[in-house]
Amino acid sequence: MDYMAQALSLARLALGQASPNPAVGAVIVKNDIIIGQGYTQPPGSDHAEIVALKQAGQSARGAALYITLEPCCHFGRTPPCTQAIIDAGITDVHFAMEDPNPLISGRGNETLRRAGINTYIGEHAAEAAELNEAFIKYITTGLPFITVKFACSLDGRIATRTGNSQWISCEESRKQVQRMRCVSDAVMTGANTVIADNPQLTVRLDGQDSVTRQQPLRIIVDGRGRISPESRIFSEPGKTIVVVDSTLDPEIKRPLEQAGAELLELPSSDGIMDLKQLLKTLGEKEITSILVEGGGILIGSLFDQCLVDKVVVFLAPIVIGGTEARPAVAGKGVARLSDCPKLKRVRVERIGVDIMVCGYITE
Repeated sequence: MDYMAQALSLARLALGQASPNPAVGAVIVKNDIIIGQGYTQPPGSDHAEIVALKQAGQSARGAALYITLEPCCHFGRTPPCTQAIIDAGITDVHFAMEDPNPLISGRGNETLRRAGINTYIGEHAAEAAELNEAFIKYITTGLPFITVKFACSLDGRIATRTGNSQWISCEESRKQVQRMRCVSDAVMTGANTVIADNPQLTVRLDGQDSVTRQQPLRIIVDGRGRISPESRIFSEPGKTIVVVDSTLDPEIKRPLEQAGAELLELPSSDGIMDLKQLLKTLGEKEITSILVEGGGILIGSLFDQCLVDKVVVFLAPIVIGGTEARPAVAGKGVARLSDCPKLKRVRVERIGVDIMVCGYITE
């Protein structure tokens, strides 16, 4: 059996729930039998290796531990996992990748080796890095990982000239978006999307109306405070942040606050919000991953300011046409094709009748 693959499967269960900690899975094996396994619990609770060690109990002595990330060796919200591993009598530790956290990187491995534990690094390293791509960016830069997602026609439109947009993508694609929300700390959109579509921006898995697991934070970029306090986002479970211009009239801000919004006031230039400062501020709030769901103006601004890490596009087999139909990406755009952001590590997948294209702007 591939024990590290099993650990990775467990780690995926922690995505969207462990942040700002990494999503980690752990498997303890003795005599070719799994005697303990687990994944990272919410912040302040047990890390993956502690869950697995508790399950294994005294049988952990002399066993091997497979874990998707180097064990921590410092006091954070919880004690160091390296000491728990040593105390449990584990003799071999396999971990997929080193922890990029400067407080840990390489030190966890060194602590275990000094205690006489054999360590092995690199099994399924690429998969482990992709699974924690948001954590890696956040812990090394202090900024959240930005995934831009949109559904569009073959001619790149997200709505008709009248603003009609529901639904461009098929039902299977919309379920995939629900899963993307489920593993994100926050969902971000612009004021025009809220005004036009009045979305919920919640996780609703399996097509059910009932919400599941912890809801992602909702972030609405609305410099002029144009969205209605009656918008559905204010009556849904979870928190909503509305980003407004710092010079906005208090009389406009007050109804949004009364509706339950947390206002985040930032400067703007020529009507464009300072998105770099926004991401810095959200990073300080320990937001590690943001799924941006439009509209075209917000997505265009993020591309213009070189703030996008990953792109996920659902291409529907339709043609909308019309010069007034809304583009998926607005903003200033580039002057020359050679200046276009180029996707790397591109993956193409069939989702129902749609085509999903996924790739990275940054390495």
